[in-house]
Amino acid sequence: MYPVPIINAIGKTLIRKKETIAVAESVTAGHLQAALSLAENARRFFHGGVVAYNLGQKVTLLHVDSIHAEECNCVSAPVATQMARGISALFNSTIGVAITGYAAPVPEYGIEKLFAHYSIVRNNKIMRQGIIREENQNPLHVQLAYVDTILHQLKKVLSAR
Repeated sequence: MYPVPIINAIGKTLIRKKETIAVAESVTAGHLQAALSLAENARRFFHGGVVAYNLGQKVTLLHVDSIHAEECNCVSAPVATQMARGISALFNSTIGVAITGYAAPVPEYGIEKLFAHYSIVRNNKIMRQGIIREENQNPLHVQLAYVDTILHQLKKVLSAR
């Protein structure tokens, strides 16, 4: 289900660089944390994470700007970056990764096409951020596709340094 070779490569790189990681998820509902936990020696680099599904938790736990988050239903590049910085601070990790978006249409908000924003920060500096678009309409497949993209982006960020 998860790309274990990539997860293990991420883990080995983090251990070699003596870096740690924490994750803040919304749309992926814990799948990214589950994936990272499967790495060999995960306890040596993975500090954990939170699933913050609603505005209140994102504001309380991750210090997301409530006014902006309310305006965009918590789905934007700034929200993802604030979540990544917030989780890194909360878990005292070198790297913070966050994702927020939609895994299913939300007609009442006019959301028909699925997308998510993600951000990867290292020592509070944005290393990579972006938007992932997904055509599949099965929520589980969408979540797993988002996780796969994040893992590939994380591997690229770690390899670049």
